[in-house]
This record gives sequence, structure tokens and C-alpha cells, in this order.
Amino acid sequence: MLITVQSGEMLREAADLAVLVTFEEIPLPAEVAGLLEAADYSGHLKQSLLLYPRGAVTPRRLLLIGLGKLDAVTADGVRQVAALAAQRARELQVAAFTISPLADLPLPPETLAQAFAEGLELGAYSYSRYKTGLSKEQTFAVERVTVFTSGAEEALRAGVTTGQVVARAAALARDLANGPGNDITPAALGQVAIELGERAGLRVTVLEEPELVEHGFGGILAVGQGSANEPRFIVIEHGQQAVGRPTICLVGKGITFDTGGISIKPAEKMDDMKMDMGGAAAVLGAMQAVAELGLPLHVVGIVCAAENMPSSTAYRPGDIVTTLSGKTIEVLNTDAEGRIVLADGLFYAQRYEPAAIIDLATLTGAIMVALGPHAIGLMGTSQELADRLGRAGEATGERVWQLPLWDEYREMMKSEIADLKNTGGRYGGAISAAGFLAAFVGDYPWCHLDIAGTAWVERPLKAYQSRGATGVGVRLLVELLRGYVQ
Repeated sequence: MLITVQSGEMLREAADLAVLVTFEEIPLPAEVAGLLEAADYSGHLKQSLLLYPRGAVTPRRLLLIGLGKLDAVTADGVRQVAALAAQRARELQVAAFTISPLADLPLPPETLAQAFAEGLELGAYSYSRYKTGLSKEQTFAVERVTVFTSGAEEALRAGVTTGQVVARAAALARDLANGPGNDITPAALGQVAIELGERAGLRVTVLEEPELVEHGFGGILAVGQGSANEPRFIVIEHGQQAVGRPTICLVGKGITFDTGGISIKPAEKMDDMKMDMGGAAAVLGAMQAVAELGLPLHVVGIVCAAENMPSSTAYRPGDIVTTLSGKTIEVLNTDAEGRIVLADGLFYAQRYEPAAIIDLATLTGAIMVALGPHAIGLMGTSQELADRLGRAGEATGERVWQLPLWDEYREMMKSEIADLKNTGGRYGGAISAAGFLAAFVGDYPWCHLDIAGTAWVERPLKAYQSRGATGVGVRLLVELLRGYVQ
């Protein structure tokens, strides 16, 4: 999608569709107000009304979309309004439309334009890779959007550029998590990383099973040993370690399909378990954006990829697993596999002596019980890092909610016959899982993001979502990383 910014009066410019963003309690332009009754439209957030002006203004169609009260405008409101505009244009089969205003709002122009561009791109997203025989109407895409403004053009253009980079990265994550398990295997994730490295100038290392055995990646090997699709450990690097340049490690759970293993899941909704690599998808998407934005940081993306299957070679309840760190894990439930692969990834991250380690994982059903689909569960050892993530969450609409990680939760994960056990029981399950992960991060600042409730939606909760993968974590991570250089 080509998004351009120009000065001018949108209502005087020819267009098949013009989108006028409106506000509660602020009168419409006189030529527009004359086209409707006052009771027809109030301008509250996400309200829309399509008009055919018939010469009252120059555009052939005029779509009003409300952004609510002017003094209460948020970046996420802008994101959702932009998504609605893109979706309505697609419904009307309009390849190009104009929109105004995008200035004089209570947000910095660059922030405003970034949110707007993200909303346009995310709202236009659809996943139809495996559909055949689609009609022209079904494959129709909006190609061009012209933003009319009365000022701050350069800042708006910069924001649009950033927003499109971030949205493309989120779309990559959505594509990966929406992809079926027979195509998105651990080897396929490795290939995606290699191609990303070639495309974006990132350094990529993919360890295959013989190398995992040689180096002692016991956690990933144990989880993946039941599958014909061999596991992979993927490292993607942007930038170099240097004085004054922080190293940030992003670690993603990459279970490309999760049956639960021997502790098999119920059949209902097991098909959704193709998205159990949502954390890995977010890391890959974030690394793409980091490279395209050229952030002056050393960022290391780590993906722990395996398929959790039941078979004669699968790991069993009662097994003892020796991880990369040398610590041992008593396996009580093979469906608590994500934390086992992350144990290797988190310990590996320590070799970079990072300023921060952040992991993302669709880790527990318990976080869904606690927070539902509206917030990411956050636990960690660094309050400063947690606060940074909190601010990034508010800016992106990918909000986090911090839960405690007291020593008592770590104690829950101690085993009588090994160093740790992989489940601490039903109660406090999301936090005890984080307590398990904390054993592998050393003294480095670390936060765990449990995205199990936010990585997948059956029914869109926001205008820029669609059924399936949300790509959650990409925009959050990019905002966090940009905060280190601003």
C-alpha cells in the first residue's frame, strides 16, 4: 500500500472515496452537515456513515468515521479508525482513497502518523494463502491512500514510514502463526530466518539436530524427539556489541505444533495449536522491523523451535531432562513443554551479557483465566524493564499487566529428584511457570511475556484484528527497543 502525505483541502479534491475523521461535539464542515440530520451521526469512536454528496463536495463518496472526543484521542483509537477506513474501502472496491484531517490532534504528529499507517496496513490484512478459485472481488486490495494535512508534513511522512515497517513486521508474524503445522515446521522457521537475514542484512545461525546434540541443548531435543520434524535453534543478530550500545536479547517459544505429547490435549481446538509458535513469530517479525529501521542497538533474536508430538520416541512423564545449563528437569506433564525449550534459549542468551532479556511465549492457559484476551501477562526480575514494557504496551495498544514473582513461586518449581519440575500445579500456574524460567536467566534483567491469551482471537477485539493470529508482541517489542535510542 502506498501512503502519501500532502497539504490541501480534501473536500475540494476529486476522489472515488474520501474519509473524513470527525469528533464528538465538534461541528462538521457546513457543506457536510447539510447532507445529514444531526441525529444521524455523533462522531463517537468508530461510528461511521457513508454519504453520497452528489456535488456538495468534490469526492464521489464521503465516509465519516468518528474518533470520539478530541481531548481523549489515543494512538490506538487512530489505529482502529484507520483500519476501519481501509476495510470499508475494500468493501466498496475502491483502490485509492483520501483521508483528512491528520494534524492538530493531541498527539505528536509522528506518533499519530505511525498509528495511522499501522492501522491501515493491519486493517487491510487477510490470510488466504491456501484458498483457491478466489474471485477478483475477494482478492481486491487497496493500493493507495492520500493523507491531507494542514501542517507537519515531514513529521507525518516519517511516522508513516515507521508505521508501515512495523505493520509489515506484524503481518509476517501473523502469516507464520496462521500457517498450518505441516508447512510451518521447525525447519521452515529456520529457512524463514535465513531468508530474513539475506533480505534485511541480519546474521543468522540455525543449529540442526546433530549440532544440538553436540552442544547439549537437552531441553529442545527432549521436546522435539517425538516428531519426525527435527527441532531447530535459531539465532538472528542485528548490530554489534559496542560500548554505549546495549545488547537486548529476544527469546521466542517456537512450538510449531503442540499436541501436548504423551500428555495429549483434548481434540477440541487442537487445530489452533499451530499458533503455539506465536512467540517465535513475534521475535522474527521484530527482528525484521529492527533491521529495516536501522536501530543503533545490538539485538539478538533467539528462537527455540520444536514440534511436540506423541510417538514411540516421545519424551515421557517422569523423564529427567538435562538442559543446556546443566540443570535438570523432572517432566511431570509433557504438555508443559514451552518452558523446557525456553530453558535452553534463556540460558544461551546469557553469553551475550545483555542489558535485558525478554521472552515471549504462548505459555499457559492460566494467564487466559487471569487476564482474558485483553492483556499480556508480565513477570520478571527487573522493575525498570517491566516499566519500559508497560509504557511500550500503552503506546502500542499491546498492553501488559504485571504479576508478582516472589520467591515462593520459584519454590513451587523445585523437584524432589531433579533441580526443577516442569509444573507447579494448577493454582498460580502462569506465575509458577515464570518462576521456572527465572532459574535460567542468571542475574541479567529479564521479563517474561505470556501471550497465550492475546496471540490468537476467535472474534476480533479491535478493528485492526481478524480471526486468527494477532501478531502480538511485534509492535510492543519494536516500541520498547526504540525507547532505548530515543
